[in-house]
Amino acid sequence: MSDRLPIYIDPLQLADKRGELTGLLPLKGLDRLGEFLLNDEGAVSVSLFFAREGRVPKIEGQLKAVLQLQCQNCLQAVEWPVDIGVKLGIVTSIEQADRLPEGYEPLMIEEGKLILKDIIEDELLLVIPTFPKHQHNCFIQKPGFEEPDVPENNLQSPSKNPFSILAKLKKSGDL
Repeated sequence: MSDRLPIYIDPLQLADKRGELTGLLPLKGLDRLGEFLLNDEGAVSVSLFFAREGRVPKIEGQLKAVLQLQCQNCLQAVEWPVDIGVKLGIVTSIEQADRLPEGYEPLMIEEGKLILKDIIEDELLLVIPTFPKHQHNCFIQKPGFEEPDVPENNLQSPSKNPFSILAKLKKSGDL
């Protein structure tokens, strides 16, 4: 079996033939995902199986990659391992999408052929965190930045309760 993935696929035809696609897809070719990556070196390992469950054509499989994202704390590279399961039901209408088995996401098709990398890219975009960060505390102070020295006698005393005067009035009976 070849590691080379096709550019276009006909998911209905593949489902009828119980097709299988495995291979590597370079990250360089994923333009929308590239906007979120600090480094587009590497590839996505793709393993997709096409079949029918009753009358519903489906795609199941696995996508694995290590994405280089930018940590939102220190702005350095953070390796983000991705290992996701794919469960798509191929539909042509919203009614069909509503009838998909539990756990399947709809993949709406209008024409017979689809661009394979778009399907893979969509799945990867869904798992990228909004604010990627290292697992450890990575916040780094910038060189030359020093916290100002605050004399101990300048520290603010704990604030008083603004309702303490009401408590005094209640005790004195003036309320």
